Amino acid sequence: MAFTGFAPAALQFYDQLEANNTRAWWLEHKSTYDEQVREPMRELLDAVSDDFGSARIFRPNRDVRFSKNKDPYKTGIAAMVQLEDAVGYYIQFSTSGLFIGGGWYAPLGSQLARFRASVDSPSVVTIEKELATLKRARPPFVLNGAPLKTRPRGVPADHPRIELLRFTQLTLMRDYGVPDWLNSAKVITRLRNDWRAITPALEWLADHVGPESDPADE
Repeated sequence: MAFTGFAPAALQFYDQLEANNTRAWWLEHKSTYDEQVREPMRELLDAVSDDFGSARIFRPNRDVRFSKNKDPYKTGIAAMVQLEDAVGYYIQFSTSGLFIGGGWYAPLGSQLARFRASVDSPSVVTIEKELATLKRARPPFVLNGAPLKTRPRGVPADHPRIELLRFTQLTLMRDYGVPDWLNSAKVITRLRNDWRAITPALEWLADHVGPESDPADE
């Protein structure tokens, strides 16, 4: 079926899950999740797959092994189209609404070292230009770099790109909340346009941060 939007029932499902986050409640209402949440998300991702590739929908179960929060289920659905290890397009739907964006989500292997080497090279001009463009967009993409509190070891405090060098990831997101077009096929256009907008930045990250292990070292 073609995507027609996220229905109010999808928001209601997550509202109720937040108040009843138990396995018994989930099993009783799993059909609502399948029909009103997961299936529309799959239809949405299918609608843009020719442009961006196949997406992976994250499982609804939380990993509670190392968390103080033992709620078994996530209170939102998310998916990612991976370009490289930890680099890709992202979408999330929850009671908070719709988030669209992407980026480099966490350093793996030698990725952080390669990122810093690229920031300290002429190629940084490209990503600086793209980030500036995305931050000026309307609505703007919000940049998150999970920065270090101090500068990286060996980097002088007066380095001209010290703020970028402090980043340990680089994500760009738009938070749409719960707009009136959420229950319509207009979501497809928003998703396609947003992912196209961040494509140059993601391609830079895929090229310069790259896979978890550096192929040149193998």
